[in-house]
Amino acid sequence: MSVNIRIWVEIAHQPAYRAGGWAYVLAEGGARSGAAGGERSAEAGRIALAGLAQALAATPAGAVVVVRSASPAVLAIPKRLAAAETEPPEEDLDLWAPLTKALAARQVRFAPDTAQLRTPSAFAAAWADLARDKAKTKPFRAIIPKANLDKVALPA
Repeated sequence: MSVNIRIWVEIAHQPAYRAGGWAYVLAEGGARSGAAGGERSAEAGRIALAGLAQALAATPAGAVVVVRSASPAVLAIPKRLAAAETEPPEEDLDLWAPLTKALAARQVRFAPDTAQLRTPSAFAAAWADLARDKAKTKPFRAIIPKANLDKVALPA
């Protein structure tokens, strides 16, 4: 039996500082979890790969996963994956390897979302902003507290 999981992944990137942050909210039934992180000296594409890799690592193999995002960098990942089949990537190999392995072990579908107020995408975007700001000085990673996640209104 497959596990149905919804993940909202958002990123925040500041080109001037070359710092970026990612965050995700994961919903499996009524249970919620999430994390945020960020790093310096990274492009938006790398931040998107890192956020998705961390989110998928929190799911079991064999799961049916829907990844929703308002971030163009996250939504571009399927195209980047298709392009990688004919022309392997030369950058961010430390992220491509685990991400490719995680995607092969799960049924993943990507869907656009909007970061409207009180949505999981808006919540993840706010945490991604925080992660980006924290990452300006050093790498950052944190689990989103359950008390905060319980305030997120999950769509039906």
